[in-house]
Amino acid sequence: MTTAGRTVNEHGLVGHLVDFVAALRSNGVPVGPGETVAAAEVLGALDLIHREQLREGLAAALLRRSGQRAAFDTLFELYFPIAIGAGTTEVEVPRVGDADDGPVDIAALRDVLADLLRDGDDTALAELARAVVDALGNSGAGGTGVRGPGAQPNWSAYQALRLLSPETLLARIMDDLRGGEDQDAFSDEMVRREIRDRIARFRKMITDEVRRRTAEIRGREQVARTAVPKQTEQVEFLSAYAEQLAQLRRLVHPLARRLASRLAVRRKHAKRGSLDMRRTLRRSMSTGGVPMRPAYRTRRPGRPELVVLCDVSGSVAGFSHFTLLLVQALREQFSKVRVFAFIERTDEVTHLFAPGSELSGVMQRVLREAELVAFDGHSDYGGALGGFAELYGEAVTAKSSLLILGDARTNYRDPNLRVLQRLVGQARHAHWLNPEPRRQWGSGDSAALRYADLIPMHECRTAAQLADVVEALLPV
Repeated sequence: MTTAGRTVNEHGLVGHLVDFVAALRSNGVPVGPGETVAAAEVLGALDLIHREQLREGLAAALLRRSGQRAAFDTLFELYFPIAIGAGTTEVEVPRVGDADDGPVDIAALRDVLADLLRDGDDTALAELARAVVDALGNSGAGGTGVRGPGAQPNWSAYQALRLLSPETLLARIMDDLRGGEDQDAFSDEMVRREIRDRIARFRKMITDEVRRRTAEIRGREQVARTAVPKQTEQVEFLSAYAEQLAQLRRLVHPLARRLASRLAVRRKHAKRGSLDMRRTLRRSMSTGGVPMRPAYRTRRPGRPELVVLCDVSGSVAGFSHFTLLLVQALREQFSKVRVFAFIERTDEVTHLFAPGSELSGVMQRVLREAELVAFDGHSDYGGALGGFAELYGEAVTAKSSLLILGDARTNYRDPNLRVLQRLVGQARHAHWLNPEPRRQWGSGDSAALRYADLIPMHECRTAAQLADVVEALLPV
């Protein structure tokens, strides 16, 4: 069944919505029955022809946090596509010669694209994207849009964008907009950024169109497994690229607020200490020996000191950076925080994480200002632990919680287990956070399993795992 250009399952539009909600859940977006009912009311209230209104209405009903929007938009394009098949478009793809199925005239097509990018007509750009994918998007088409008999389509965004190369049109469009007149630097830069944004939108239109056509052939579920981006909290630190790491950094303060609020609830529920038997028996004398009013010891938990020892080498720098920013955001939960960085040597960098410090480029400052490298710049956990114990051993006391961050890969050097055992014995609590999957501990040059015999080691591959571990370790 098809409604307003959308494919709907045999249970109608409501069943289609249920499938959409199930896809959101399977991709890490928690949607409850209440949100689903609200989304059904949105479908009943909005005119389905107005697709963008439908998108925003469903997003308002189903999403709880801003970090879920990327997954929602990707699935919305799959479950509520803009067209079926090649769709309809008034944009014609120019071809060489008079034949309708002749080779595509790439130069003429780039002229059309340049005109639309200059005018900023998003509707026409979307129609052009559909036409381009239909003509160029098949990776076996060789730029002609022709397939052999019986061949299954295999749409390729790379093929289409490589042939068009929209980024190379920027200078040409800028010259057309200037019209031979000089502009001031500010206006020129504003126009340049706008054209770049239009090019980025066109690239996304091509990618979305290819994903839509592929989903019609292979099924939405199969495409969703690879096309839907991970939630920011589920992105693995060791495989995150620059944009994902930037999103993780923006997640720090909201995550810290959530952890602090959970800690407040735990403290509220744990105000009373253990049973004070002597005071309970004394009270029971007024009730004939029946302990009607139990007495509890007053809890004086206090805030512990925190000592953080973190590997800042390239392999785990993203994980260490995010964790240190989270510790900084939770700083008030501890009476004192001292931070030590290491690669081959260990150096204190607490002053770089002091309250009010600028943290945007803090890891670059750590690598630039701290003395961390002795020979080749590869991690040396044994040497770093030994140097820490020798120079800063007094930092770990019976009031301290020791937190070690790193993947425990020693580059086949001495892990110095004896020093770690001594540091763990000095500390009130000690924990090791490891960003590698547990199944990789002990493989190759990893000394994780040997260290884990001496100190509790926790897998922290994602921000969600890290939040769970930090919440459990926070003082009550």
